[in-house]
Amino acid sequence: MDEQIPLSSNRRRARGAATNAASRFDLSRIAVDDGWDREEELPLLRTEVSAETARSIITRNTSPDLSFDRSVNPYRGCEHGCIYCFARPSHAYLGLSPGLDFETRLVARPNAADLLAVELARPRYKVAPLAIGTNTDPYQPIEKDYGIMRACLGVLEAYKHPLMIVTKGTLIERDIDILAKMAGQGLVRVGISVTTLDADLSRRLEPRVAAPGRRLATIRRLADAGIPVRIFVSPIIPALTDHEVEALLQAGQEAGADAANWSLLRLPREVSPLFQDWLAEHVPDRAARVMARVREMHGGRDYDPRWGHRMRGEGVYAGMIGQRVKAAIKRYGLDRPLPDLRCDLFAVPPRAGDQLSLF
Repeated sequence: MDEQIPLSSNRRRARGAATNAASRFDLSRIAVDDGWDREEELPLLRTEVSAETARSIITRNTSPDLSFDRSVNPYRGCEHGCIYCFARPSHAYLGLSPGLDFETRLVARPNAADLLAVELARPRYKVAPLAIGTNTDPYQPIEKDYGIMRACLGVLEAYKHPLMIVTKGTLIERDIDILAKMAGQGLVRVGISVTTLDADLSRRLEPRVAAPGRRLATIRRLADAGIPVRIFVSPIIPALTDHEVEALLQAGQEAGADAANWSLLRLPREVSPLFQDWLAEHVPDRAARVMARVREMHGGRDYDPRWGHRMRGEGVYAGMIGQRVKAAIKRYGLDRPLPDLRCDLFAVPPRAGDQLSLF
C-alpha cells in the first residue's frame, strides 16, 4: 500500500526513503485506522523481486551530457536504497512508488543476456561502448542470486564488445575473472561511486551499500587485476559532503584509481520531496542550508533539467565546486588521458549451422 505519511523506523529499517507516496501516474492511497481498538504491528518491509520478460534490452539516448549512447539495465529498482538516486522516478512508469517501492519491489530481467546476444548480432548493429549501471546498479544485492549481470558480461566478452560499468556494489569483485580478460584487450573501464568517507553518514544516505572503506578496497582489487578503474565522486551534496571533495579524490588515487569523475546532487521529480524528508529526519539542523544551496545551483528551483546544467549546476557555488574538483583531480594525477575503449575487435561469434568463410 502506498503511504503518504512516514512509516515507522522499525518497518523501514535499512531503507533510505521514509514514505511510499504514490507516483505521479497512480492514485494516492493513505493508510487509516480500521476502527478496531487494538494496536496492529506491521511487519518489516522485505525485498520482493518479480521477473520481467523483456522484449528489448539496449536503451538508446542522445544526451550531450553523457559519453555513451547506449546502455543496459538488468534490473528495475535498486535495493541499495540511496535516498538521492535520480533513477527513483523511473519506478513511477511501473505504477509503483519512487519511495520505498523503488527499494523493496524490484524487477529482474532474466532474459537480458539472451536478448543482448540477439541485438548485438543484428546486421545493422554498429559497435560503440555500452554502459551498464547508469540507471540502477547491476551489482545490487539481488545480483548474487540472479546472476544477470554476469551472464551479460559473458555475452560481451564473447562478442569482444567495449563496456563501461558504474557501480557501488562490491559484488563486482566476483567478476574480476571476466573483467581482467576484457581489460587486457582494452574493452572495459569501471567506475566505483563513493559519496562520502563518513561511514555513519553513508549508512544513512545509502543504507544497503558497502561502507566507503570497503568500496575503496574494491578499487584496489580491480586495479591490482589490471582493470582500469576510476572513482566517481557522486553526488556531491551541498553543505553535507562538499567538504570531502579533496579527501575523496585522494583516497581514490591511493586505492589505485587512474581517473575520476563527479557530479552535483540532482533532485528530479519525486526525488526532491523524498530527499527533503530525509534531511528533516537525519540532519534537521542543516536541511534549510542544503536546499538553499541546491536551489542556488538550479536557478531557484529544486532541479534544472537542462542539458549542460543538470549534473554540474550553475552560479557561484557550483563554479567553486567545479574549480576545487578540477584542481584536486590534477593534484592527484587523475587527469591523465586514457585510451579509448577498442571497437575494432567486435565480432559476432560463430554459431552452430553458420556457413564457414572461404578464407
